[in-house]
Amino acid sequence: MKLWYKNLLAAGLGMALITGCSSSDVEEEPVSELVEIQASVFPEVIWSKSIGNGVGDYYSQLRPTVRYGKIFVADRDGEVRAYDQQTLELVWSKDFNDEFSEQLNIKTKGIRLAAGVTAARNKVFVGGETGLLAALDEATGDVLWFAQVNGELLSAPTVAEDVVTVNSSKGLFEAFDIDDGKKLWTYEMQLPNLTLRGTGSAAYEAGGFFLGTADGKVAVVVKNNGQVAWEQSIYTPTGGNEFTRMADVDMTPLILGDNLFVASYNGNLVSMELRTGRIVWSRKYSSFNELAAAGLSLYLVDDRSGIYSVDRRNGLELWSNTTLKIRDLTSPAVIGDYLVVGDFEGYLHVLNRDDGVVVGRVEVDSDGLYGQPLVVDDKIYLQGRSGKLAIVTLNGDGSVATNEEVAADE
Repeated sequence: MKLWYKNLLAAGLGMALITGCSSSDVEEEPVSELVEIQASVFPEVIWSKSIGNGVGDYYSQLRPTVRYGKIFVADRDGEVRAYDQQTLELVWSKDFNDEFSEQLNIKTKGIRLAAGVTAARNKVFVGGETGLLAALDEATGDVLWFAQVNGELLSAPTVAEDVVTVNSSKGLFEAFDIDDGKKLWTYEMQLPNLTLRGTGSAAYEAGGFFLGTADGKVAVVVKNNGQVAWEQSIYTPTGGNEFTRMADVDMTPLILGDNLFVASYNGNLVSMELRTGRIVWSRKYSSFNELAAAGLSLYLVDDRSGIYSVDRRNGLELWSNTTLKIRDLTSPAVIGDYLVVGDFEGYLHVLNRDDGVVVGRVEVDSDGLYGQPLVVDDKIYLQGRSGKLAIVTLNGDGSVATNEEVAADE
């Protein structure tokens, strides 16, 4: 079954659940057309490679990761690859369909990877819609162990010292020994009747996993035993139907100092005390995207692709940009003095962090961008819906980084 982008799915559900309104009573908000910009930054795709058939219109949050001098990337159809970060040559490739077809009897459906990639402790972790969690050797790609989880894995695994955890679509947060894959404990969450497709990864700090839930809460699960240290609602669902009561926290809580920041769908953006869960401030924003931060600013893309900068000390809005509304923007990422987001037509947009004005743009994948851009060493790593892995660079002075300059930097 084809799975639409999250905001389109939500809009469809909303129309189906609204009663007493004819089709003429509700006007759909049009997709914002791209307008000419006064460019001062000129991003350039310096390298790209096809790593599979892509994800098409299916929901996915697969994104590359960079560690151990390699770029790790996975394709929905089951291929995981590692490229040398300096030479960009292929180091190894692993086809999960060949590796696991007999064990999991998935010959007719395929492996359908959707969770990852996470690299830590000299391992690479990926998971899939079949509930497969696998650990690979980062140097060779050899499968070290695998486990079967009850439910789909749709968000990246979280590694904390000797434990790796995953959040499944059935409301199960499970921990496994990082060396052998032995299950250590399970924390079960209650699921509402209707939720967005997707889950958030956990953040780890000071012996606890900070996890968003589908009913609008943040829970802290103790690493050593899987028990809950505290749980706090960030939004109390209201409304006359299941759609208006959706309050999913489908993002990774962002920990900055003694506070964490998190947003919910149909709900709020909040600042909370890390130790107690006490809400410091709360502002009305609806989002299922990851937050980004730099200095005293938080950056948020809401469920209608509005982009906002918020003062993390008090929640006051510093600026907003609605020129890219309904373009199914990715989560934002910070690179130097700029903010970058991708859209459904495959453009990467560069915004000035001070005022939110779009100052640069480049087309990366005409099939669209979907995962949060990854910024490492002034390079932007992106994964497109066609299966393209791309590296984009930009110079703060507005000049274009040439291939020769990039090679020299490396």
